[in-house]
Amino acid sequence: MKEKTKENLISVSKAILLSVGILGFVAVAVVAGNAVQLLKHTPLGGKRQKLKIYEINKNIKLLINRGLVIEKEDEDCKYLEITPKGRNLLLKYELEGLSKEKPKMWDHKYRVVIFDISEHKKKTRDHLRKILVNFGFVCMQDSVWVYPYHCQEIVELLKKYLELNEEVIYMTVDSIENDKWLRDKFKLK
Repeated sequence: MKEKTKENLISVSKAILLSVGILGFVAVAVVAGNAVQLLKHTPLGGKRQKLKIYEINKNIKLLINRGLVIEKEDEDCKYLEITPKGRNLLLKYELEGLSKEKPKMWDHKYRVVIFDISEHKKKTRDHLRKILVNFGFVCMQDSVWVYPYHCQEIVELLKKYLELNEEVIYMTVDSIENDKWLRDKFKLK
């Protein structure tokens, strides 16, 4: 498959999934007739004005086959509803988007994430550590991670994405003793 075609397929699928996720469900009847006009108010409308109906249908079938959305039917119409697997993928997309946002100025506070995740959730704990590293957190101890910028929204999404609640605590602290190595690591002044 050509690289550009693959990118288009992924972006259209992602936009449909976002639309279903934002709206909760999307009527399948929308995918006929005036679909493009109706979808211009969703993430699909912003990027591609000339989206073809067959592209939408093809991507919807792909999302259904991957188990990200399901097709339901009531008396009046058929509609798409996001599945838990689809919701997790949306959370992942949201986390990826947030990871790119970093402020230009440091507010001289540290954000600390601590966690106590039991051994029977070892894979989840390791996954959390991997995500924290990818976001740019620095490990002070196995379950104590530091970041210099506001990231409460990221941590809340992570807790939701990994289904961790009381196990993860987010703190904003004014100072950390002997923090020169942290300021050097984060290139802070």
